[in-house]
Amino acid sequence: MSVPSPAKPTVLVIGGGYGGINVAKPLDGVADVVLVEPKESFEHNVASLRALADPSWLERIYLPYHGLLASGRVVRDRAVKVEAGRVTLGSGETMEADYIVLATGSAYPFPAKTDVDSTAAAHSKVRAAHAALDAASRVLLIGAGPVGIELAGEIKAAWPDKHVTLLDVADDVLGARFRPELKAELRRQLSEIGVELMLSSTLLEGPPGIPGELAAFTALTDSGRQVTADIWFRCYGVTPVSDYLSGDLAGARRSDGFIEVNSYLQVAGQAGVFAIGDVSAADHKMAGIASRQAQLVAGNISALIAGETELTAWQPSPPAIIVPIGPDGGSGQLPGSTELAAPDFVAKLKGREMMVSRYAELLGVTAPASA
Repeated sequence: MSVPSPAKPTVLVIGGGYGGINVAKPLDGVADVVLVEPKESFEHNVASLRALADPSWLERIYLPYHGLLASGRVVRDRAVKVEAGRVTLGSGETMEADYIVLATGSAYPFPAKTDVDSTAAAHSKVRAAHAALDAASRVLLIGAGPVGIELAGEIKAAWPDKHVTLLDVADDVLGARFRPELKAELRRQLSEIGVELMLSSTLLEGPPGIPGELAAFTALTDSGRQVTADIWFRCYGVTPVSDYLSGDLAGARRSDGFIEVNSYLQVAGQAGVFAIGDVSAADHKMAGIASRQAQLVAGNISALIAGETELTAWQPSPPAIIVPIGPDGGSGQLPGSTELAAPDFVAKLKGREMMVSRYAELLGVTAPASA
């Protein structure tokens, strides 16, 4: 364990997801960095759906934190109370800080994210769901946003003969922010691999049982249509993790759980507290946005430490997305381009390697080779 230098200010980073690791790394050495994270390993959620379809990926997407910081340290604990300048952990320990970065992210239904802190337990949960999925003939995915589309593609790539139904209350896939041409291309590719789309459809009652468990059922939509499946997954529902805010910070938490920030990503009224990624109200919820916000905040904290007064403001991201459909399919919408991302570009950028090497390098570890 490193010994903090009294000459350096302390930065507490709360949360070790995409935002947390990307803000902690560049500040390591500039400040005494302490990353607080309850999970045993960094969970590379970008590839979590691939790991459900192919559990050989599990070793590649749960990456240890030990190589992240050269001077700072990672504390495996949960922040239960965060005030300006002070954090109380689940263990009861209280930590003082000159700067605090809130990067606690969000909860999301399994299998896009797991809700367990132990790496072994997370592996077991994914393997159990994979076994159930392997035994199922018909799969229902509720939510035709990016997660639903990607999961449908992973399932059909691993099990081409399974019947996959993608259901959503909306009248189109993906969401309102994205171009009609992109939605049409994704619909075309989904249809080509045999995914059944049920749009503008609502189930009169939720499917029985727990998502990811094998249990045959038939459900009825509001139009009277029957949906039969052996297993189902929920593919929507971001819930920010922000219930730890206390004291002067509590008022920054909106009724929906997101944290209000100013243009420099500082929590309202707090020059030394920042919020980034999914937990922040500043932008849309994507790993890439969290990473870019982290880099901006790292720069702003470095500037404050150096005594500078000029900070960099966050510029909201234009609509952009890459949606793989299996290892070799998918499309996307990129800033400044009128052309859709072609499947081979999507596969090269994300679909085949799922950006594992990038995050393994950031964490200072060697990711196991793919099977």
